[in-house]
Amino acid sequence: MIIRERLVTLRHCRNTMTQYRFRTPHRSGKWYASLAQAQRFANAIGAGFLDATGGFVAYRGTVLELREKV
Repeated sequence: MIIRERLVTLRHCRNTMTQYRFRTPHRSGKWYASLAQAQRFANAIGAGFLDATGGFVAYRGTVLELREKV
């Protein structure tokens, strides 16, 4: 799994929140407020799944994107 960060320069702003989503070569997921939420819904776009122990398993070509939201 590749992790790609999108950095946004924010001046004098303290109320930012990191959002997460998974992308596959053909589909993009929704932005979620937590990594756990993004992992839970990744199966809907074919990005990965949660195994029996609750660990996330990403499929080949899956990219995790992050962004800062004001």
